[in-house]
Amino acid sequence: MKSKYIFFAVSLVTALSVNAQETYENAKLAGEDLNGTARYVGMGGAMEALGADISTIGTNPAGLGLFRHSNISLSGGLVMQTNGKDFANGNKTNPSFDQIGGVYSTRTGQKSFLNFGFNYHKGKNFDYILNATNSLNGSSQNKQSYLKGALGDEGKGGFFINKDTNGENIGYINATSYINATSKPVAYTWSQIDYLYWNTLIPGSPTASSYNYEPASSYDFNRSHTGYIGNYDFNVSGNLNDRVYLGITFGLKDVHYNAYSEYTETFANGVGAIVSDNRKITGSGFDVTAGVIVRPVAESPFRIGAYIKTPTWYDLTTSNITTLTYSNRTTKKEKGISNSYDYKIWTPWRFGLSLGHTIGTRIALGLTYEYEDYSNINNRINDGGYYDYYYGEYYESSSPDKYMNDHTRQVLKGVSTLKLGVEYKPVTNLAVRLGYNYVSPMYSSDGQKDPGISSLGTSYASATDYTDWKATNRFTLGLGYQFRKFNIDLAYQYSAQSGDFYPFSNIRGVTITSTNPATGATTTVSESNIATGSKVKNDRSQLLLTLGYRF
Repeated sequence: MKSKYIFFAVSLVTALSVNAQETYENAKLAGEDLNGTARYVGMGGAMEALGADISTIGTNPAGLGLFRHSNISLSGGLVMQTNGKDFANGNKTNPSFDQIGGVYSTRTGQKSFLNFGFNYHKGKNFDYILNATNSLNGSSQNKQSYLKGALGDEGKGGFFINKDTNGENIGYINATSYINATSKPVAYTWSQIDYLYWNTLIPGSPTASSYNYEPASSYDFNRSHTGYIGNYDFNVSGNLNDRVYLGITFGLKDVHYNAYSEYTETFANGVGAIVSDNRKITGSGFDVTAGVIVRPVAESPFRIGAYIKTPTWYDLTTSNITTLTYSNRTTKKEKGISNSYDYKIWTPWRFGLSLGHTIGTRIALGLTYEYEDYSNINNRINDGGYYDYYYGEYYESSSPDKYMNDHTRQVLKGVSTLKLGVEYKPVTNLAVRLGYNYVSPMYSSDGQKDPGISSLGTSYASATDYTDWKATNRFTLGLGYQFRKFNIDLAYQYSAQSGDFYPFSNIRGVTITSTNPATGATTTVSESNIATGSKVKNDRSQLLLTLGYRF
């Protein structure tokens, strides 16, 4: 496994602004699952040029322009995690309501139609349990907080420790600002997890004047993710002389993300610490998608599709309740913290190109390529607003989070998605389908969280773990049966993805100088804190059933 380190350095920053959420937290909301109708999933979603399926409403809206009859459909099933163990409120098998929608088709000419569509589908299913355990060899989560305090300066990625009026340890920008400033500005690098450790484990006792950390021998981590992102799409589409198909979709998104984790470190003589973290993200977003499908040769069913999706403009709220329990040889300490704040993220643009072809009435072939550069995720802050007295509305303004966006460009990268699908009808009313997806990695192999970024994304951090997920491979198959105006479709999807989990970021080369009060002699040491990674998997299966009616 490739080693990854953070070298804290003095930052030439003369002014800091209020900033937004952290890169790895935002990345959880990016991208979409392969989901929709069972026909769409069974063909691996490679229908952006073939069209005539409601699920293309959110990828290539022109696909709805191929409908010749009105249609409604309803889809649901089961999502099953094939590895890991049940934890907290998370289950490895969960029912899922995945899609409901319809298309109303109107003829505007001998070979032309104008169609209107609405569809709900679950764009992202967060139901997943992550388990990881490994040795630590003297490094620890609390040592990360300790080293940040040893740096003593926000400009170096740390903070200056002193007590506030309540007698609690707080991380301030630096010693100079603490002494000279009346307001005693707190460092943005001072996180919630730092607050917990610096007021329980690191001081040793409430009256301690010297600080130290506990080296750990091992860790155990468990997190249950639940929730979803719901997509509500409204579409207008049509065709011109059965040769050119056009469509536009206006999409709304509804975010419901919940995660509960417990991180345990074992110290010497069996003592240890447990961090329990409950994180919630809610909010909404909207985007616009436009697409076209063309039959370049009038006598051929071969089609070419192209589409573009704007960023999804998210307006979100994140909140947490976090507790640290530390048991030493004689006492047990427990401290908690909770917080909530609003922020925005804008996802990157998405571009797609697709090919489709049918052979008689028996075979349909589809291929789709998509590209989305996640290094361009725009983390934004709510930095004010204005009141429109004429309409009686308040509008929030936002600005880019420069420091977190720089980190996002280092950690995330462009993602290519390849989708292949085939449908074969051995008889008129029975279809057999196969599909495959390859999704390239979103994360850089040497990426990691940076606990030294001067951002509210750092300040509000209540967990230090991160996972660099690798490529995703999806395999699908399906069956479809048509009976008069009714259709029933069944699909199975297997999705496989592996990743490297780390309980905290690697830090190396922090210089710590201490003075002996009796002799006045100084000692300088160089400290590092290296996390041991664990191989993890996100392998899931989906069973999906769709019922449809054509009229």
